[in-house]
Amino acid sequence: MSNNKYKILLVEDESNIRNLISTILEAAGYHTIAVGTCSLALSLFASHVPDLVILDLGLPDRDGMYFLQAVRKEHNTPIIVLSARSHEKDKVDALDAGANDYVTKPFGSEELLARVRTALRNSRMNSDTLPSHDGKFILRELVIHYDARRVFIGDTEIHLTQTEYNILAYLSMHAGKMMTYSAIIKAIWGQSDEGSIKKLQVNMANIRKKFGAKPGEENYIINELGVGYRLNIDQKN
Repeated sequence: MSNNKYKILLVEDESNIRNLISTILEAAGYHTIAVGTCSLALSLFASHVPDLVILDLGLPDRDGMYFLQAVRKEHNTPIIVLSARSHEKDKVDALDAGANDYVTKPFGSEELLARVRTALRNSRMNSDTLPSHDGKFILRELVIHYDARRVFIGDTEIHLTQTEYNILAYLSMHAGKMMTYSAIIKAIWGQSDEGSIKKLQVNMANIRKKFGAKPGEENYIINELGVGYRLNIDQKN
């Protein structure tokens, strides 16, 4: 599928960075609309309906979080936050507000393009990866039978506990999106307590072990320490 059909709204107030990212995206075959303020971004989002947004948070008129929250009220358009704010709390706040991904400046052009491809693939694969009419989720060798609550990798059934299954099913409903610890905990346990993150980490370690994941390998589940987990929809394990 050609990239040429994809329209990206780039919201970045620093002209040198805006020009650099525009050049990177255009060279990769994307059509880019670049703006430097939140108000103009909201206006152009409404008129151009982009396939994806790359959003800086430090904008001159309003914080980028305002744009993110405004768009999320009505649209599921993939939004990648690109920010110099590298603190875990900034990442978690943006992801909890609905960002699909968070890239910290300075960034590599290949990394940015990879994140763009992943976000677009996630968006266009929703009909394939979200539960189908027969209650199945399929991602490469991984198959989840929602009705039977059974999980297979290839021909091998993976025996998960009830909690482990619930976590995997939740991640599969949001395949490709980084889900924060707090979002997962709220969905699985309904509330957070002092031991919630540890409890989540133990369950995730068990799932990855049962999947045959080796430390340091991405496999099906990606973990960003201090932030959350993502079900990896990229083609490589």
